[in-house]
Amino acid sequence: MSVSIGLLALPLAAVCHAGGDAPRLATGYDEVGYATWYGEELAGARTASGVPFRPSAITAAHRTLPLGSYVEVTALDTGRTILVLVNDRGPSQRDRLIDLSRGAATLLGTGGNSRAAVRVRAVATPADRSILSRDTASPEVLTSLRRRLPATIAIKAHAQRAALQPDGRYVAQAAAFPDNSSARALASRRRGSVDAHGRSYRVHLSPFDDTDAAQRARDAAARRGYGDASIVVQP
Repeated sequence: MSVSIGLLALPLAAVCHAGGDAPRLATGYDEVGYATWYGEELAGARTASGVPFRPSAITAAHRTLPLGSYVEVTALDTGRTILVLVNDRGPSQRDRLIDLSRGAATLLGTGGNSRAAVRVRAVATPADRSILSRDTASPEVLTSLRRRLPATIAIKAHAQRAALQPDGRYVAQAAAFPDNSSARALASRRRGSVDAHGRSYRVHLSPFDDTDAAQRARDAAARRGYGDASIVVQP
């Protein structure tokens, strides 16, 4: 996926802001963690701010930051920095800091990864900034930020496959959402189903009779940005 050079020069508010409300400010927030992205699977689904989700917009989902506020997102591998509008709630997985739209992940340069290490920092004056920051973080700053990354538990595909039992059927869980509408939007596009579990709505892809088919479905979901996709066994 490529990003038009002309897009980088446009004012942030002209590209990101949805609706006529003035942007809200979020001050004092500065965290490092992991970002994933979501795209066409949720196109048109209503976000927490009330507007339909557009995969190409420079937006993100965050659990606590004010809807309508802007944050500065820095990729910790390259130092590239963009400004992003927070217009949705998520991610539901606690080991993820932010969910970027496909457009935001592409602009940041992380669209080819299911998970990327990032810094998310509140911006006080978003209207006066361009989408892509002209300054990138220095190697020394990036090294310092990486040391703040939380520890994560990575489950390798072969290890997960070895843990599966030979009996039963296998379901690829693509993602989990805090709201039913987002889960159903993804399920309808991926021909899956929604399983309500407490306050979480899990999107399951069709049951498979063998681990290889389930693994392929899980890997496909991960490549689409759902890095926490997993396989569960149905008795």
